[in-house]
Amino acid sequence: MYKLLLADDEEDVREGVVREIDWEAIGYEVIEKAENGKEALEMVERLQPDVVVTDIQMPFMNGLQLAEAIRERFPTIRIIILTGHDEFEYAQRAVKLHIDEYVLKPFSADELVRTLTKVKAHIQEEEAHRKDVQLLKEHYRKSMPVLRENFLATLMNRKLPRDEVFEKAATYGIDLAGNRYVVAVLSIDGVLIREEDVENRKELAKSVSLKYSEDQALKYFALLNISEEIATKHGIGLIFMHNDQVVFLAASATPDKDTALQEAMRVLEEIRQNVEKYLRFTLTVGIGSVMKDVTKLSYAYEDAVLSLDYRLILGNNRMIYIDDVEQRSVEKIRFDDVKEHALTRCIKVGTVQEIRETMDELFQGIEAGVSVKDYQIYLLEMLTCILKAAKDANLNVDEVFGDNFVPFTEINKFTSLEEAKHWMTELCASMINHITTDRQYTYKNLVEMAKEYTKAHYPEGDISINKVCGHLHISAGYFSSIFKKETKMTFVNYLNHIRMEAAKELLRTTDMKALEIAERVGYSDANYFSFAFRKYVGVSPKEYRNVSDKG
Repeated sequence: MYKLLLADDEEDVREGVVREIDWEAIGYEVIEKAENGKEALEMVERLQPDVVVTDIQMPFMNGLQLAEAIRERFPTIRIIILTGHDEFEYAQRAVKLHIDEYVLKPFSADELVRTLTKVKAHIQEEEAHRKDVQLLKEHYRKSMPVLRENFLATLMNRKLPRDEVFEKAATYGIDLAGNRYVVAVLSIDGVLIREEDVENRKELAKSVSLKYSEDQALKYFALLNISEEIATKHGIGLIFMHNDQVVFLAASATPDKDTALQEAMRVLEEIRQNVEKYLRFTLTVGIGSVMKDVTKLSYAYEDAVLSLDYRLILGNNRMIYIDDVEQRSVEKIRFDDVKEHALTRCIKVGTVQEIRETMDELFQGIEAGVSVKDYQIYLLEMLTCILKAAKDANLNVDEVFGDNFVPFTEINKFTSLEEAKHWMTELCASMINHITTDRQYTYKNLVEMAKEYTKAHYPEGDISINKVCGHLHISAGYFSSIFKKETKMTFVNYLNHIRMEAAKELLRTTDMKALEIAERVGYSDANYFSFAFRKYVGVSPKEYRNVSDKG
């Protein structure tokens, strides 16, 4: 059933339309009826119907003004205009509002039903188009190479959960099953132009050889093709582009680190030699530490990129394995971007229980063979992340951690990992409690400031949620959710409540006319004030005053 709102200032039209049509039979439910454009817009904001049927000529806000306001804020709502013959040319000029249908007055129930059925068909057609499984599958199939490359790039950038890695790999037809993993980066070397060849550079670039070509994209495309051909021939390694370089990723079934490395290096060396022989330029291959965990491929990539720096010392046109140039007794522990993001997120929006679980995961990476130096660097990086989160949250460090808090000296005092983990956990728990308290105070403070501003400015006819948000320097979406959460009502309802209560007070305590009271509480139109007052109180301003005088 589609939700429909009907707006017409003539009661007999509203009631007749509702009465004469079997709404359920045509797939609609009339959720509300409005007497004018302003009331209709308030209902639209509150109920967000699927379809609005509105007359053009209505008091306080006409149908085209209503349509314009709806289009601006709720572009998916369908709009049907009811218009007389003498208004039709005027209505046609509103094509920029993308009115869905027009119905000419006087109209029969059958005519409106046909129009509603047509609009419903358009809605269903759009829904079907967006949900069309075959169409989605076709788009998905065409996008598969890009999605596959994006997935492989993600593996190089950050650590993903094991289940997610294998699930996505299976989706993209990638076999990542293995006991050891090798990642290498193939980087094209720069070409040194001899002084005597400078003048001939353009001619050299035009030669058949790619060696002197200034088109790096073409050179990497050629490298990609040769690399894929050789990797496919040996059945070892995935080849893809990432960060404008060619990346080689191999999953080996062997549990032996050296064997997996040698398998990969044979393929990489063949690629290097073929590039030099057939493409006439050279490349340096950086190889990261061999990993036994598929979730740590980003570390292997990071090491591969790092190893390329050593060509400044060792020279180009070779393979450089990170473990050859940086001796490591055990795998490094790393406080990477993923861990930093997880810890920061937990501190800012998590719970104390979540921070305990996050700390358990962070300390699982510290193994027995880690050097004291690496262990201390890891803790320093973690502590820096915590202090940065405190700064971002505008926390008073002395208030949160105590006057004698000297963070970086504490690290040297720990005698066990458990002690360090407990200290870090308590730091974060204290921050979470303070952030939660401050946030709640901020929410209440913002709402109170909004209320104060509204009470001071409600007589102004142009006061709106956007004007209040401009005063508070926050977005309307953020403010709306906070205001409703704290007050249990929307800002529009609160503004109406303030105005109506002020009007009731003036009616009880002064002899001011309704027109004067309307202007005093922010209504430029006395008739709309009377309409809104009756809706809010149940009686007209005059009737309310008479009852109050008798009381």
